[in-house]
Amino acid sequence: MTAPNDPIDPAVPPSGPGCVECDADGGWWVHLRRCARCGHVGCCDSSPGQHASAHARESGHPIVQTYELGESWFWDYVSEDYYDGPRLADPQNHPVEQPVPGPAGRVPADWRNHVH
Repeated sequence: MTAPNDPIDPAVPPSGPGCVECDADGGWWVHLRRCARCGHVGCCDSSPGQHASAHARESGHPIVQTYELGESWFWDYVSEDYYDGPRLADPQNHPVEQPVPGPAGRVPADWRNHVH
């Protein structure tokens, strides 16, 4: 069992295949980050919405793991440095068929002009 103040709960699965907020409002993302505490999937700080870091600030959950295929690193928004974390519950990344940036059909042709 995870302690209430532990920044990581390895048993919690991700919230879904894409950024929760972007999916709700029809937005798009560059890369995805997964909250290591509650599983919330949000978009990275290069994305227009920057929902992963907003979730970290609002929830007090400081650690995220990349949700990109072939990557497994963690990031701590408080220390602004990489973090050594355990394997989290599957799936480890967004669906393989989902493009980056994504999702398909919502990324503008000039997407590079909209990144941070």
